[in-house]
Amino acid sequence: MKKNYLDEANRIHLIGIGGTGMSGLAKLLLDINKKVSGSDNTFSSTLKDLEKKGIRIFCPQEEKNVTGRNIELAIYSHAIFPDNPEYKKLLEKGIPLISYPQAVGCLMEKKRGIAIAGTHGKTTTSSLIVTVLKEAGYSPSFLLGGEIRGVGNSGVGGSDLLVVEACEYKRSFLNYHPEIAVVTSVERDHLDYYKDITDIKRSFRDFLGNVRKGGLIIYCADDANTSSIAGKSGNRNTVSYGLKKGEWTAANIRFVRDFSEFDCYFHEKREAKIRLGISGMHNVQNSLAVIACSKHLGVSWADIKGGLGTYRGVHRRCELLGKIRGITLIDDYGHHPTEIRCTLKCVRNMYPESRMIVVFQPHQYSRTRFLLREFAASFSDADKVVVPDIYFVRDSILEKKLVNAQILVERIRKNGGEALYLPTFEEIVEYLHEIVRPDDVVLTIGAGPVNRVAEGLLSRLKERNN
Repeated sequence: MKKNYLDEANRIHLIGIGGTGMSGLAKLLLDINKKVSGSDNTFSSTLKDLEKKGIRIFCPQEEKNVTGRNIELAIYSHAIFPDNPEYKKLLEKGIPLISYPQAVGCLMEKKRGIAIAGTHGKTTTSSLIVTVLKEAGYSPSFLLGGEIRGVGNSGVGGSDLLVVEACEYKRSFLNYHPEIAVVTSVERDHLDYYKDITDIKRSFRDFLGNVRKGGLIIYCADDANTSSIAGKSGNRNTVSYGLKKGEWTAANIRFVRDFSEFDCYFHEKREAKIRLGISGMHNVQNSLAVIACSKHLGVSWADIKGGLGTYRGVHRRCELLGKIRGITLIDDYGHHPTEIRCTLKCVRNMYPESRMIVVFQPHQYSRTRFLLREFAASFSDADKVVVPDIYFVRDSILEKKLVNAQILVERIRKNGGEALYLPTFEEIVEYLHEIVRPDDVVLTIGAGPVNRVAEGLLSRLKERNN
């Protein structure tokens, strides 16, 4: 039987405790009566909140924080590398070290796990599931990659349900053995780690192989890769959803600026009229996965409708940052070509008559190079695209030499788009401040800190307004 590290340890130390997932994990460990400490290099409001809950916080990360007396198990985030002083000291002392996904997998062994995976759509789908289950009184615990507005990115519930956003990077999700798995999409991504789409599909197939016997796999039938994988799932139940095909489908879809409406069908039988508290065709598709999961768990239509209707989205997912002098500023985390196309289509539907200016910061040189053609074709709904320098993370120096933001701009222009390269956020804010006019929509998009552009522009516009 696989060893569960959490069974054997009471005093647990988290290296990188201030991160989104790690801070949530710390709260769940407290809930099962573990004595928790943690460290980070930058003090934040998150760390302050954890201190209030009784967690001992060390800042910065130093070798002296680690002693044999105060730690029986250490958990590290993917942001921690082997040269970290605490990591090295723990190895030296022979104290067990496991990764964040391994720790979540250990927690899930004691729970009814619901794991949401996919190249894109998993944060919104996960947060929608949490919202509906909370509306229905199911009181789930949850660990998400994004922050539900007004709720947060994690929570300790009173039931045995645990909702987890399952990331495929470095095959992290293979640590999970859920009762229910949702797969929203399988596309080329993380090609700095995976060899090709075949390798990615194999990883997702292994993930679905981890679903408990008699469990449920929910998959998007619109996505050919996902369908081909889910069809070979062995002794598990499956249910499909999609806009074009699937057992759960939507018809008579209507978009208003702040919400969506559609008729929900199961096996071609109309089941309910749904109002979703956010707009976008991709979000209608995500909500079908949520409905499939909720009905499997026995949630009533009244609670499903209530949860979907009151949902207001996730921080940095098509988030309205402000509106001033008739100029609308929106921010989004999208960093994959499919995500960009979907987000731009959603914003275009919301503001059909507006000029849309998009500021896109590519995330990773390797991702930009591998998906250059797809990125260049993603901006057809934009009137103008501004690209700063690529966000440097997890890349080698060689990768930096193989591609740059100017190359992407030239490709966008070849596709008929209007695109401009400005290296820094400061230059972009100044440029936008000069050209924006009433009825414009400015969309910042990317997994890096590109939201600072929208925030900077908003600040400049407020100054102009005074």
